[in-house]
Amino acid sequence: MTAETPPMPPFRDASLPFAKRIDDLLARLTLDERIAFLHQFAPAVERLGVRAFRTGQEALHGVAWMGPATVFPQAVGLGATWNEDLVRRIGEAVSSEVRAMRARDDRVGLNVWSPTVNLLRHPLWGRNEEGYSEDPALTSAVATAYTRGLRGDHPAYWRTAPVLKHWLAHNNETGRDTSSSSVRPRVLHEYDLRAFRDTVLAGAVAGVMPAYNLVNARPNHVSPYLREHLRAWTDQELLVCSDAGAPSNLVDSEHYFDTHEEATAAALLAGVDSFTDHGTDGSRIAERVRGALERGLLTEAGIDTAVRRQLAVRFRLGEFDPDLDPYAGTGDFDTPAHRALALEAAEQAIVLLKNDGLLPLRPGVRVAVVGLLADECKLDWYSGTLIHRSTPLEGLYERFGAERVDFAEGVDRVRLRTSSGGYLAVPAADDASGEVRGAEGTLDPALLAGRTDLAPLTADAAGTELALIDWGEGVLTLRAPDGRYLSVADDGFVRASADRPGGWVVQETFRLEPSASHENGHLLKHLGTGRYVSVAADGVKVADEDAGNPEIFELEFGERGEDAVARAAAAADVVLVVAGNDPHINGRETEDRTTLRLPAQQERLLRAARAANPDTVLALVSAYPYAVDHADLPALLWTAHGGQAAGTALARVLAGDVSPAGRLPQTWYAGDDDLPGLLDYDVIGGRQTYLYFEGTPMFPFGHGLSYASFAYDDLQVHRDADALTVRCTVTNTATVTADEVVQLYIRALAPSVPRPRRELAAHRRVRLAPGASTAISFELPLRALEFWDVALGRRRLEPGAYELLVGASSEDIRLGATVELDGEPGAPRPVRERGLNAADFDEQRNTAIVDRAKAAGDAVTPADGGTGELLYRDCDFGEGVTGVVIEATGEGVVELSLDGGPSTSWLPAGGAPDTGLPPGGARVTEPRPRDARVNEPQPHGARVTELPPDGKPVAEVALSGTRGPYDYRTLTAPFTAGGVHDVHLRLRGPVRLAHVGFSG
Repeated sequence: MTAETPPMPPFRDASLPFAKRIDDLLARLTLDERIAFLHQFAPAVERLGVRAFRTGQEALHGVAWMGPATVFPQAVGLGATWNEDLVRRIGEAVSSEVRAMRARDDRVGLNVWSPTVNLLRHPLWGRNEEGYSEDPALTSAVATAYTRGLRGDHPAYWRTAPVLKHWLAHNNETGRDTSSSSVRPRVLHEYDLRAFRDTVLAGAVAGVMPAYNLVNARPNHVSPYLREHLRAWTDQELLVCSDAGAPSNLVDSEHYFDTHEEATAAALLAGVDSFTDHGTDGSRIAERVRGALERGLLTEAGIDTAVRRQLAVRFRLGEFDPDLDPYAGTGDFDTPAHRALALEAAEQAIVLLKNDGLLPLRPGVRVAVVGLLADECKLDWYSGTLIHRSTPLEGLYERFGAERVDFAEGVDRVRLRTSSGGYLAVPAADDASGEVRGAEGTLDPALLAGRTDLAPLTADAAGTELALIDWGEGVLTLRAPDGRYLSVADDGFVRASADRPGGWVVQETFRLEPSASHENGHLLKHLGTGRYVSVAADGVKVADEDAGNPEIFELEFGERGEDAVARAAAAADVVLVVAGNDPHINGRETEDRTTLRLPAQQERLLRAARAANPDTVLALVSAYPYAVDHADLPALLWTAHGGQAAGTALARVLAGDVSPAGRLPQTWYAGDDDLPGLLDYDVIGGRQTYLYFEGTPMFPFGHGLSYASFAYDDLQVHRDADALTVRCTVTNTATVTADEVVQLYIRALAPSVPRPRRELAAHRRVRLAPGASTAISFELPLRALEFWDVALGRRRLEPGAYELLVGASSEDIRLGATVELDGEPGAPRPVRERGLNAADFDEQRNTAIVDRAKAAGDAVTPADGGTGELLYRDCDFGEGVTGVVIEATGEGVVELSLDGGPSTSWLPAGGAPDTGLPPGGARVTEPRPRDARVNEPQPHGARVTELPPDGKPVAEVALSGTRGPYDYRTLTAPFTAGGVHDVHLRLRGPVRLAHVGFSG
């Protein structure tokens, strides 16, 4: 007899819909197995033949952390290409390499955590390099292209499953796990949500990752917006993966919940499906989930919902249908096509900011290539390990010939003299250059340790001349003659052991601090440990915390960097200064910048080059914008760190082999004074980004020059029921083939609320031969002209005149037309029936939105417990009201006035001024008029009403203190009003206002 073959379980039956197969598999899993699936590293279920699975594979601009891979330009550089077709092809290449690497290393995951769609609202954000643009339309266009490439085009199976980062309103590293972004409804719907929404609606997104920060005082990992917005946009089962360590932050740093069981349950109920916490150890998350179940904070149904979403991704990735998975055999890795694509991307990302005719360089020119980044190909935290490498110097050698290119790095050459008269010395090491950081690949590169196999530094009579680089704000690196950087390993010794600065905690940076006891002496502080360097018998090391013997060093300069630069510049026909940043230093994940200025050492090098040779080109290679004085520079370019082909691409653009056509994806401000506060997320009230900024930028959004010239003509606008069609003709009037980026902007001419000065609606990058023309057509849905009406709680198309502007940048407009649209007329707020939600203001001053309750809802409070003001326009009291009702908590005063007239005050907590009344008492005083002042109409057409000055209140109500931030009280007072008025509220002290209602 032969044993019968067991029947195929339904979850293995490829003829069934995924939903039925998921139901079957879910029913077969035990509760413990389902709980285990909630962790990032879901274990195998061997009895069912289900493999282990992990969420999360970094792939922002190439496969990261897992060893050698093709490295494309940084994300902000991809944004600068303004080319969705190119970015889609990059997504295809990256996901193909993910599949190829997965085939030989099962640590490589298919759920990729990319792209980042956080808007580049503030240029000092440390992670500026990870985003695409300050504009939501451009961001969503590029992100959609990348996710489509990552996903693949099969109708059922996905090549990889992309997760968007970081939900939501996340643009600061300073206090990133405790700070709250105050996001008013208009900014939420018109700006921050938009990039996520449009990308999700395109259908190639597997999920999102919440950010570390809080929004409106509520952590993103328990945000109701995941349910109210994200999951309402699509019927697809989106997977929400927590950021690393964020679930524990809910208790440990944010103190939002008292216990981890409460926090874990709240995150699950809010929509988090996969918990990235405690590395590969899922036991602690499992313990918290079980504890939440036992306390009745969770149900098994809530767990099943999260597991179902994870399984949906796994089925789409073909895990359960290996024979049907069209991507299972993908082996494309470091192919000639991928190398060519990396070069194409690097070329298209270069932005020519200024050119007085010096570029392209003439044939036979002698070039001096100088600067701290002239011979560097920098990587960032989310880069793979380079297989190929091209620096600007190498690119120019290749293109112009080494005999016509001179080089001066511009570092300061120093020796460090000890107090005993010796000098720091680097011992010889035969294999010093044989190890590259990250070449072996790792699930968590933060755990990579420094090398301890090399001898530590010593002190001797001759010492070693070191290359000193000041990256700004006194942050230094020191490099040995063989190219190794001084670094500190876990044993505390200082070695010349690192191929480059890097790591989660950079161990290659130092600071020189003047010694109080020695006139010319300095202490050398290692920034990674915060300890000072000392010289001991067994080698140079960082001193113990309690040690009192840090070494005092004197710097002896062998050569100043600017002297070397000046010599090379004077002997050349043209100078190329390559300046910028190291992505691991001064502006990176965990660290925001403090200024737009170039570091002082690089400013000195630039001045030295310009003084020696007026034909100086500045190439900024950086992860973010700078503010530079370019008045006497004939040419200026910018490129993000361009990946493996960066140097070759730059040389080809300089030579004129390629006409530059990159465009700025964010505003380049003229100086720090133009910037809002880093934590000011009110882009409307703060007049931020090109959308609202009313100053003069150094270079505007969308700017970028070409070696060609283009004519725009024949603008036509056609309208149907739901859209406008905008057409024009663009002609290359030059003698070189070049790309042009045609940009369409919109503007409301007479809006009732502040609207953008102009707003990108569409764009297209086209390549034109000399003399060639092309017809450009944009389809513009009328919904693109809508704004979020806080009075209605939805989007509305306002009737009136709108400008359609076509040009080469947001400030270089070539064609324009005006259209009249009917739209939906505005109406006064029906406050007699609905009252006012505090957060639905039209304007505010010095307030912050906070959480009404932990689960949902908003309230408003004065910033820092001071005085804040709110304005609600056109409030309709109908035939009249006789009373007012507020919901508030905290300590302080709420005052109300109409059109600058009399006010009513409430004191909802202790600490109120002495009224001479017992708690709950009231006094009615005679009204005192209060005038409203109206400013002149603004350039963007909005009416701005100043909030009124202080005045004597009409009525006061004093209450005893509330029991906490969520203990809201309902307070009433007499109040008479009728008709339509503007309502002004003034909040004094740490009061939290949720709602104002009216009665009678």
